[in-house]
Amino acid sequence: MKISDILKNNEVTVSFEVFPPKEWSKIEQTSAVVRQMAESRPAFMSVTYGAAGTRTGFTTEIARAALESGITPLSHLTCLTSTKGKINSVLDEWQAAGIENILALRGDIPEGFEFPDGEHFEHACELVSVIRERGGFCVGAACYPEVHPESRDLVEDIEYLKQKVDCGVDFLTTQMFFDNEVFFRFKESCLIKGITVPLVAGIMPITNANQIKRSVELSGCRFPKKFEKIIERFGSGPAKMKQAGIIYATEQIIDLMANGQNHIHIYTMNKPDVAAAIMNGLSAIING
Repeated sequence: MKISDILKNNEVTVSFEVFPPKEWSKIEQTSAVVRQMAESRPAFMSVTYGAAGTRTGFTTEIARAALESGITPLSHLTCLTSTKGKINSVLDEWQAAGIENILALRGDIPEGFEFPDGEHFEHACELVSVIRERGGFCVGAACYPEVHPESRDLVEDIEYLKQKVDCGVDFLTTQMFFDNEVFFRFKESCLIKGITVPLVAGIMPITNANQIKRSVELSGCRFPKKFEKIIERFGSGPAKMKQAGIIYATEQIIDLMANGQNHIHIYTMNKPDVAAAIMNGLSAIING
């Protein structure tokens, strides 16, 4: 099923993200995680691009596990270090596997990396155009409520985002954020710019102290004072932080939905119990 069809009625949806293992020997273990998460019946399940963005087959296999569990997969595809020939090869593989949805990403620039000749991609919008010209796929893209780290400000960031959407993006998924007011301002800025494709809000449940530094590094997000107090009080106690993080994420999602944001994406960190706990906390809201 195309994710554009899942999102078009603007009904409440909650989706999950999973990541493939770094070693092929652990594929079945991760596939079991997918099957367990599928029991919570997410609207769809996104699968990050290989192990550290290098092994396409890992993504394909985990996406297949989602399909076999009755869940629509969304396969991430990064293009920065891939040739156009490689990208077309991946698209051939995914089309044959019945994968219809792609999250088109540029990928992080490695230190010292120089853009090669015209066989490589420099921007995600180029990848979006290639996928759109090929046809047969629903195409999503990423966005940053707290501004992409390479943009000067929100105005410039929204301008680039509009260009990407105009290349043929069907929906957008945000990076994680912990302050809903930041998201609401970003959403309003998108609408003012004429970005009207469905927007999916990305939520990361912080369930242990080790996630905190990594989350900030990945997304550039800031923690509101309320969440800083939670970390300060419960961060040193694993069980306490896990429970507090689940409750905070659940309350964040409820507030988003109460203010008209119906599409939520949970960065699960491959933790079925965390995903299930949040879904249980939303059960009447989702199913009502």
